[in-house]
Amino acid sequence: QVQLVESGGGLVQPGGSLRLSCAASGSIFSINTMAWYRQAPGKERELVAAITSGRSTNYADSVKGRFTISRDNAKNTVYLQMNSLKAEDTAVYYCNAVKIGVITGFNAWGQGTQVTVSS
Repeated sequence: QVQLVESGGGLVQPGGSLRLSCAASGSIFSINTMAWYRQAPGKERELVAAITSGRSTNYADSVKGRFTISRDNAKNTVYLQMNSLKAEDTAVYYCNAVKIGVITGFNAWGQGTQVTVSS
């Protein structure tokens, strides 16, 4: 299993941008799906964006056209570029890694990074 460490969160004004990074302790080459989730106060954790090993992507409707997920296997890092941020994007953002396998499979989470969108 890999350890995941998020970074790049912070305070940004509405309409601004942030780039989150998720660094893995090991190779992500064979990890089937890397994803970003978020959880706002009083709400359930929700999927924001996901990217497969084949680089297929999936986005929540609320972030389509504003957020972009990417993965750099050479750097064992996944990114979430967030543009045109809105107050409702405020949440703790978590990185997730899922590897399918009976013996070697795992579902790993990072500790989260806070994103606050406010003027």
